[in-house]
Amino acid sequence: MYEELKTKFEEIGIIPVVVLEDAKDAHALGQALMDGGLPAAEVTFRTDAAEEVIRILSHDFPDMLVGAGTVLTCEQADKAIAAGAKFIVAPGFNPHVVKHCIEKGYPVTPGVQTPGEMEQAMELGLDFVKFFPAEPAGGLSMIKAVAAPYTKLKFMPTGGINKENVKDYLAYNKIVACGGTWMVKGDLISDGDFEKIKELTHEAAEIVKEVRA
Repeated sequence: MYEELKTKFEEIGIIPVVVLEDAKDAHALGQALMDGGLPAAEVTFRTDAAEEVIRILSHDFPDMLVGAGTVLTCEQADKAIAAGAKFIVAPGFNPHVVKHCIEKGYPVTPGVQTPGEMEQAMELGLDFVKFFPAEPAGGLSMIKAVAAPYTKLKFMPTGGINKENVKDYLAYNKIVACGGTWMVKGDLISDGDFEKIKELTHEAAEIVKEVRA
């Protein structure tokens, strides 16, 4: 299951990182992402609506790769999976949460920055981690530097990724996918501008095709 998910991540290339304040926007957002060509959403547990958003997206769009982000506790991980999430993403490396997910069979991608955190992830059998916050933590040059000794480790950089720099990230063979928010900005959602979200999503999907064709 874990390898299958990684393959899907790689195929999609850019994973929209979604923050929804109100679950009523979930269906329209999911439709915009599907129509735009990025059938994925990392729904962050930054809002009270996250669990219901995951439930709606998973039910309404069975072909969408729906996961939970900003998972800080074991309880959140359990709620996310029960709601239909297919993967768990954390901003940092919390051994307690990571071990809980592994024991439960949840595909988990913890956030790392340092070689020490990367080694802890590898010690637990993981070979795919989130690099966060990517740009402030040194960006692609930092990933390339740490990837040299950790030859089996692959990354999902998130934080500061945008349509200007995402091509460089996607072109590097140690990058499975990038997390991005520019196509699902909060003001577009609050304005109900799902047509613009679809347009930006399509642009992002085209970038993936261009780089990984």
